[in-house]
Amino acid sequence: MVFKKLLGALGVGGPTVDTVLATPAVQPGGLIQGQVNLVGGTQEAKISGITLTLVARVEIEHSEGESDGLASFARYSVSPPLTLAAGEQRSIPFAVPAPYETPVTSVAGQHLHGMSLGVRTEVEISGARDKGDVDPLGIEPLPLQRGVLEAFAALGFRFHSADLESGRIRGTGQSLPFYQEIEYLAGPQYAHLFKALELTFLATADRVEVVLELDRRSSDVINRHVLDRSSTGQDLTAVVDGWIRHALANAPSGHSGHGYGGGHGFGAGPVVGAAAGAVGGLVLEEFADEFVEEIFED
Repeated sequence: MVFKKLLGALGVGGPTVDTVLATPAVQPGGLIQGQVNLVGGTQEAKISGITLTLVARVEIEHSEGESDGLASFARYSVSPPLTLAAGEQRSIPFAVPAPYETPVTSVAGQHLHGMSLGVRTEVEISGARDKGDVDPLGIEPLPLQRGVLEAFAALGFRFHSADLESGRIRGTGQSLPFYQEIEYLAGPQYAHLFKALELTFLATADRVEVVLELDRRSSDVINRHVLDRSSTGQDLTAVVDGWIRHALANAPSGHSGHGYGGGHGFGAGPVVGAAAGAVGGLVLEEFADEFVEEIFED
């Protein structure tokens, strides 16, 4: 897509940039591939560099409630300095990895309501960095993650929503400054024991850490589990059922809270302004209207 903001910054006749993703959907750890197409304007342009940034919509809790912000969580330089002649056309291929903790946005081709990720192309030119438009990026689950999700479906759980929360879950191997929560309504055999369950995946190259939070009337029960590659391809229905039964059997009798500190229990902190600031190392930006329209339409 052509950078409308880049044209505005350089004036009419400046260069244009169009990033094309050859892999509009990948798995965590997979390669995002494509090319950045440059077209020179009416005069020579010296480009200091081109950077691809992975961005996502993240929710943050603060004293005034909740706000959404745009968080960047991976940056890749895809071009050395170059000079683009007037009218010159040039294509720069790229292949950059999606972090293993990149949140899942779709399952079996079905978009998870509430999830919005994209690849933003930034061009440094004339001494200024111009943040251009964003191309939507889909993330399909790893085989281990898919096995867990299929197990919940087999147990009668119904997907309700998904979002990204700023903060960190203590005692885990989390590396990104936010985490995904996938919420399911309890299956019929569990509905009298708890009403909903939130699932968080923390993946690495050889394992997936699973954090479960059961929403009970008397207390919130949190358990952590780890699956390694040996579980890939297996039917995990009995395993997941065992996780839930273990959590219920060891649930405290009174209200325990989340036990992680912070407003939400997973390490959420304050935010500066309505939708901008820095929280636990996570920098949030305000949304541009065109970004909301292009990427965040559910």
